[in-house]
Amino acid sequence: MVAHGAHTGPGGTTWQVRAPLADAVWLCLFDAHGAETRHAMVRHGHDWALTLPGDHAGARYGYRADGASAPERGLWFDPAKLLVDPHAVELDQRFVYDPALSTFGADTAALVPKAIVTGDLPTVPPAPPLFAPGGLIYELNVRAFTMLHPDVPAYLRGTVAALAHPAVLAHLVKLGINAVELMPIVAWIDERHLPPLGLRNAWGYNPVAFMALDPGLCPGGIAELRDTVAALRAAGIGTILDLVFNHTGESDVAGPIVSLRGLDNAAYGHAADGSLINDTGCGNTLDFAQPHVRQLTIDALRHFVAHAGVDGFRFDLAPVMARGPGFAADAPIFAEIAADPLLADRVLIAEPWDIGPGGYQLGQFPANWLEWNDRFRDDVRRFWRGDGTLGALATRLAGSADVFGPCDSSPCRSVNFLAAHDGFTLADCVAFVHKHNEANGENNRDGHDDNYSWNNGVEGPSDDPAVLARRQAAQRALLGTLFASTGTIMLTAGDEFGRSQQGNNNAYSQDNPLSWIDWQARDRDLEDFVARLSAARMGDMARFPENGQWLALDGAAMDGARWEDPATPGVAWRAPDQARPGFRVSRADGVALG
Repeated sequence: MVAHGAHTGPGGTTWQVRAPLADAVWLCLFDAHGAETRHAMVRHGHDWALTLPGDHAGARYGYRADGASAPERGLWFDPAKLLVDPHAVELDQRFVYDPALSTFGADTAALVPKAIVTGDLPTVPPAPPLFAPGGLIYELNVRAFTMLHPDVPAYLRGTVAALAHPAVLAHLVKLGINAVELMPIVAWIDERHLPPLGLRNAWGYNPVAFMALDPGLCPGGIAELRDTVAALRAAGIGTILDLVFNHTGESDVAGPIVSLRGLDNAAYGHAADGSLINDTGCGNTLDFAQPHVRQLTIDALRHFVAHAGVDGFRFDLAPVMARGPGFAADAPIFAEIAADPLLADRVLIAEPWDIGPGGYQLGQFPANWLEWNDRFRDDVRRFWRGDGTLGALATRLAGSADVFGPCDSSPCRSVNFLAAHDGFTLADCVAFVHKHNEANGENNRDGHDDNYSWNNGVEGPSDDPAVLARRQAAQRALLGTLFASTGTIMLTAGDEFGRSQQGNNNAYSQDNPLSWIDWQARDRDLEDFVARLSAARMGDMARFPENGQWLALDGAAMDGARWEDPATPGVAWRAPDQARPGFRVSRADGVALG
């Protein structure tokens, strides 16, 4: 038997899909006019397969599956539903939510994207990741990043290919970026409550097909991603994909039937009473205790390394991948990734929390994984807001040894960040105390309520020079702290020049100028300041403050009383090798590197 998906070869074209509880499965081929031809597939254990003579590269297809319809028993078979191949690597159009996708007996062939048989894809020659721990990651939303970029041609804006434009590359190089981290670019579907509100998902954290790139973001498919990765690599910049394997866009029991639910609903975790486990807050949770779920994940990772040459991956709500149903630090997926020759050396970054029982697992991932460190974000914000301690700040600056252990003999696993795609932007963090998410249509109930933010005297926009000066100083102090810190550091696109979302701290549904980066309005002085910070840090990414000496600003040694005294004006760190740069943190003057 061949691998899952569609494959061409000398013997013809073979399709194989997993549907262990189905009574019948059909391969559905569509011609250029949308006419459908069904071919009955043959059961082989848990899988169904079919080989047709000839090379069908370029053919559009989907599946239909029949069997019992008993959602209370986890059976969702409906032959009226066209189903996307979970191993599809290219789709002919984007997903669009429609209530018919959730309606039993409603035919969805006209609504659901068709997978495309790709034939053999070119592979990228193996090469070590360009990115190394300690570097600078630049998190960006592909569409929002270039939709308003004046130098990017209109036809390229909002696409993966736009990242290879010379003006974009020049900006990344100016900032000293070591890797871009692309928010999800695989095919996703809108949450069902968004279309009635006139909104759509702008972030992509609601996937359906794990290997198929979203045709709106990457119309050139895997070739477009491969060429962009190569262009970034030629500029010295690696590529990290932010991927979602914790849930799918099929959501809860009222969600659409578009892929796994109609083929193999057991891929989702279920409680003893048969209800869907929801450790993600998105309606369902993939069950990583199932070997075939892990294999689908491995197949997707291998696809992006082999056919696009990416450096690595960031995993959304990563504890789900180690659940069975409880989190286990020795979960099988970790060993399976480590044992895979294509994946063993890739950059692996966990978002180490989900909303399930025991979901906060910061510091518990394998030794070769990096982890988003929200304690860095919170303690640094609190310090500069005025209610945090110097001791907590120093712990975060030194690599969060209380979480990850000492990092004097191995790279620090902490990914330090001040702001990310969710939550306030950096500029909004110092301009708003309260979230302002009314545009999301949820009566401002969504998004985090406590952001450790402060507005410097006025809530929101202000033309008061004193307020603006305080906000500028606060942003520079925060950024200086980030670039002085031990570990990998992450900057979210636009925070280097003061982008704002007008206080919206959950702009996932704002695919419009609110979340699109305004390149014309950027603060170039702040941008230049960040470039200087990056240059000062570059070449000394493996700094380990615990090997140096912490001093009070007057030159005296720090002691316990000074660390915890809110009146202590600041602290300086001096390396044991005087040739290496140190840094200075002053409550009054911010952070100075060197």
